[in-house]
Amino acid sequence: MIDWVPVVFVTFKVLIFGTCMFFAIKWHYDQGKKKGVSKGALLRTVAKVAALFLLGLLAVLLFTFGIAKMLGMDLSLP
Repeated sequence: MIDWVPVVFVTFKVLIFGTCMFFAIKWHYDQGKKKGVSKGALLRTVAKVAALFLLGLLAVLLFTFGIAKMLGMDLSLP
């Protein structure tokens, strides 16, 4: 039998995060319309943020694998 606690908590988390993300995106979109930001500037900013995110993700991944290797964990695929 499935435990109900994770189902309820994950559902609640998805609903809350989804709602918050919707209102955050809507607020930022409305602020951008007020200031008259051009689409080109917006796309450049999105590209910069995406690149920074990917670089951060790569750094965390390399750090994690470095620590795992240093601790002697077996990282080979089966």
